[in-house]
Amino acid sequence: MRYLPHTPEEIQKMCQDIDVQNIDELFQVIPEALQLKQLLDLEPPLCEIDLLKHMRELNHKNKNLLQVDAFLGAGAYHHYIPVAVNSLVSRGEFLTAYTPYQPEISQGTLQAIFEFQTMVASLTGMELANASNYDGASALAEAALMALRVTKRKKILLAKSIHPQYRHVLKTYLLHQNVEIQEFDWSENGRVTPALIKEYLDDQVAAVCIQSPNFFGIVENLSQLESQVHQAGALLIGCFSEAVSLGMLKSMGDQGADIVVGEGQSFGNSLNLGGPYIGLFATREKFVRQMPGRLVSETIDSEGNRGYVLALATREQHIRREKATSNICTNQGLCALTTAVYLSLMGPKGLARLARQNYDSSHYLQRSLSALPGVELKFASPFFNEFVLQFEMPVKDILFKLKEKNIFGGVMIEQDFPQLKNCLLVCATEMNSKKQMDHYMQALSEILNSEGSL
Repeated sequence: MRYLPHTPEEIQKMCQDIDVQNIDELFQVIPEALQLKQLLDLEPPLCEIDLLKHMRELNHKNKNLLQVDAFLGAGAYHHYIPVAVNSLVSRGEFLTAYTPYQPEISQGTLQAIFEFQTMVASLTGMELANASNYDGASALAEAALMALRVTKRKKILLAKSIHPQYRHVLKTYLLHQNVEIQEFDWSENGRVTPALIKEYLDDQVAAVCIQSPNFFGIVENLSQLESQVHQAGALLIGCFSEAVSLGMLKSMGDQGADIVVGEGQSFGNSLNLGGPYIGLFATREKFVRQMPGRLVSETIDSEGNRGYVLALATREQHIRREKATSNICTNQGLCALTTAVYLSLMGPKGLARLARQNYDSSHYLQRSLSALPGVELKFASPFFNEFVLQFEMPVKDILFKLKEKNIFGGVMIEQDFPQLKNCLLVCATEMNSKKQMDHYMQALSEILNSEGSL
């Protein structure tokens, strides 16, 4: 049976209902030059033995992070994952766990989510957390929607120092919500200041969204902003893309944030070529009815034994669609379990030590690279494990020459921030040894000296 079992008559009827002549007319938005008018010129099919050999040959063209010295960050971070994490989450009962609608057969899954929520709430300094979101970007978008519901206002203020992909996702979510989005800049030192948001705050602002550490790795001071935001009747939304920073920095909840969201990939989840990742979402108890996603709670059964239930699930498959807080929000069950296992193994002291190690590594690398002629630290503010360097020569050329030396030197950011021309976002984690960082400095020094001698 075909996957789309529509008859020609049914297809014709659907085309008539949407006022097109045929299916081809649906693709007229694609430029003519990009439309495929003929079959692909593919080689004949291979047998299984030859196909596997071919795929292995293709795979060997890739380089993994164990084969190179990688200093990449920008929202996806290379951290060590203890062997015990994958051993535990790969157990069959976790991989095949039933969605926790029926608590009598889902106690293990429900307890794992409950423990996850507890740890996320503690790390963010908030009173409760949901069972997770798709990723950090969608969590930020859901936080903005939640703020609109809470305040019944129609304007969102968005810091330009938030991860550009997060900002794109938020704008997509709010595209048809009749909402005004205003973006504000960062100061000379890379931080958001009260003066920068003052001119934007009015009685229509639902929320001010700020990332810390921001996209440039700079640690923001939300405490300086929260009274100004709250006096305007708006909510303060704090977000992050590097979860390990929570092990060192003062929590955003303790700095006055009303909603804290971010990416939890760093907590035991592999890079996985970009996903699946996990969105962390926490807020204050008074806003719980407007929080998207699921909420697992602890209770007592009829015999006095501890148990867990799905206490809140305000999405369209549970309640009427018009009453749902989100129509496209679910939780990343296995990734949340991975996060819970990872944090349980690390413990508060272990996470704090890891955060300190990341901090020390990045600052050692920054001092080494900034000391080279033609290299300057762009922002003179406290940073966590990422920092921005500015060069006198094109960054694209530098990255190409570093790659020849088996070094992935960072992320070129001027495509998203044209004002940061020839700037490079560099990251160092516990996976970057002193030997690797010294190798980076030596290689970069040779590149810059060779360019200067031309």
